Amino acid sequence: MSEDRKPDRYRAVPSSRLSRLSGFGKLAGGVAGGMLAEGARKFAAGERPSLQELALTPGNAQRLTNQLSQLRGAAMKLGQMISLDAGDLLPPELSAILATLRDQANFMPPRQLDKVLAEEWGKDWRRQFLRFEPHPIAAASIGQVHRALTRDGDELAIKVQYPGVRDSIDADIDNVASLLRLSGLLPKELDIAPLLAAAKEQLHEEANYLREGEQMRLYAERLAGERGFVVPRLYPDMTTRQVLVMSYEAGEPIENLETQSQDVIDEVFGRLLSLVARELFEFRVMQTDPNFANFRFRADTQDIVLLDFGATRPVEPRLSGAYRAMLTHGFAGEREKAVAAAVDSGFVNRVVLERHPDRVERMTDVIMAELTRKEPFDFGDRAFVAVLRDEGMAIARDKASWHLPPPEAVFVQRKVSGTALLGARLKAVVDVRGRVGKVLTDSPPVTLTPAQD
Repeated sequence: MSEDRKPDRYRAVPSSRLSRLSGFGKLAGGVAGGMLAEGARKFAAGERPSLQELALTPGNAQRLTNQLSQLRGAAMKLGQMISLDAGDLLPPELSAILATLRDQANFMPPRQLDKVLAEEWGKDWRRQFLRFEPHPIAAASIGQVHRALTRDGDELAIKVQYPGVRDSIDADIDNVASLLRLSGLLPKELDIAPLLAAAKEQLHEEANYLREGEQMRLYAERLAGERGFVVPRLYPDMTTRQVLVMSYEAGEPIENLETQSQDVIDEVFGRLLSLVARELFEFRVMQTDPNFANFRFRADTQDIVLLDFGATRPVEPRLSGAYRAMLTHGFAGEREKAVAAAVDSGFVNRVVLERHPDRVERMTDVIMAELTRKEPFDFGDRAFVAVLRDEGMAIARDKASWHLPPPEAVFVQRKVSGTALLGARLKAVVDVRGRVGKVLTDSPPVTLTPAQD
């Protein structure tokens, strides 16, 4: 969640099932009307547009973004997840539309906010505070955050869930998926059912702030006594399923780190990279949301403030082992073993190896060249990414090769890729082999039982 928000985005959250269904109906009708109008215009000009071309008009793009932002909840969250998790398989226009949802959420009006807090804490809830700031410092798909000061002088950050979000998750996700299918924005051949099921499961977990509070507390225990990271302190007596209360931890956007010296950038980002590796191999528990707003930076101490633990998930032993094998063989230059580990993890489909061996070989060569280099890795040098994207898109044009990795792998890869994108934004230069290799050495591999294998 970002604190950099405009003060004029108050819109009530549709909280009843009927009002949310009406919102989807309005959106579907608007998209259909836009498609008819665009189709008439193109036919009059002698063109024969495809369904996808009619759907991806600027007007429909704006309708989709605006309506999902107003509905918030799972509707908006799914748009964010699709844009991050399956972006390479979607039309670039749709990826761009959905990407705007990552930083666009309206606020609850004060009256609706008061109603939510009165239901959770009682009508006299304001009496426990010396100050409660009505304007949120952050807002996202599921809730918004307010600063407050208790009568004991504790400065708090209070996350308040939008009303109706928890009860609408399954229906919202199904409605968004149906809308995208009907509009032609999602390929019919792409089976996203496992991703949708996983999205529902994760969103139900994220909508339980009691669970998030416990995950935050456990994460703080894992990093207890370790310098360089700050985790907010939970206030369990004030926390409910819809209200999460924690200490307010000051910090600036992590992107502001780019104004620091190269040495500071490299050290701080390197520390974050090591933490992701520890999540994967040591903790085997990962905060899987890569949103930059979940990390804050303190310039005076160079600490990283960690926020938002709703998307924290266990990492299955088999998946952790597959990542270990990919990296170990990759660092050693053992390409065949690295590819086999990628297949074992579900990242690479065997059909792709059979149908596109030359393209897979070129992609593997690029990746192996990056993994085996001895010098620090320059995240700002993205030249190799274009090669991978071009080869990947060429493979994606073959419908018989379409494949989504297992959902649990998607969530982990989402965090890994998001961390790499942050490194690219900061132009960090880090000894990846050294940092990740140390974590691999310090975290012995898990011995799989027959049930885990």
